[in-house]
Amino acid sequence: MQTKRQIQQLLTSAGVRPNKRLGQHFLIDLNLMRLLIDCAKISPNDVVLEVGCGTGSLTEGLAERAGHVVAVEYDVRLAQIARTQLADAPNVQIINTDVLSGKHTINANVLDALAAARRQHTGRLLLVANLPYNVASPVIINLVSGSIVADAMYVTIQKEVAERMTAKPGTKAYGTMSILLQAAGGVEVIRRLKPSVFWPAPQVDSAMIGFVRSAEKLTQIHSLAMLTAVVELFMGHRRKTLSSCAKLAAGRLSRIKDWPRVFAESGIDPKQRPEQISSENYVTLANLCQKML
Repeated sequence: MQTKRQIQQLLTSAGVRPNKRLGQHFLIDLNLMRLLIDCAKISPNDVVLEVGCGTGSLTEGLAERAGHVVAVEYDVRLAQIARTQLADAPNVQIINTDVLSGKHTINANVLDALAAARRQHTGRLLLVANLPYNVASPVIINLVSGSIVADAMYVTIQKEVAERMTAKPGTKAYGTMSILLQAAGGVEVIRRLKPSVFWPAPQVDSAMIGFVRSAEKLTQIHSLAMLTAVVELFMGHRRKTLSSCAKLAAGRLSRIKDWPRVFAESGIDPKQRPEQISSENYVTLANLCQKML
């Protein structure tokens, strides 16, 4: 892992300056990097996805423990630095691309790399990363409800995103991310981080967050795709009542004609607003919708 001075020297040698527009704030506290890796409890049979690997500082620590590391870096110059730094790490694959294809979908090249790695390593799929602020939310949501899901995530993220991940019903931060994460597993704040642990220092506080998927909770969800659709329908109109939101249903959900019955059987008051409903109630609601279709 690299100190602040080492990162600065690598960038200077390559004629590179940190790009704040791309969320390039390097984690420079080595103790925090070790904490992040330790919390993930990475085994030699695990596959780790790192988004925003930068100069490969955290990647070095991940490579020492994981069976395979897929490290994604958007900046071509940083990706080249990381490749040079990790040239002797055969279990590291650095992909120079945008982790997102479109606004809400993980890049197909990244998905293919993860799928190939998992055919060789049958342990867990983990996201361990100092996530760039501009992609944190869609990456996390995709790895909860997308085509490839993470068994656990250990990330440093902007404080605002951390608050959305852990928010409770009825609070301003409560939203789609809160519901999907809490429906599928458990979320905890590991450490709150000051700007000084990054270089260049961001203008906001950050947090280190852990998420672990729960097999018990997942057995209660009949369809993650349906749960996602239901949550997006209602939380997309969070200031309306549930009954008003239901009238705006599109796609598969538009085929449900008896929403009063759905609300009655789920024990949910249709006069409530979407932001007042717990993740458990959203699961019940989605399961009933799935049953009716």
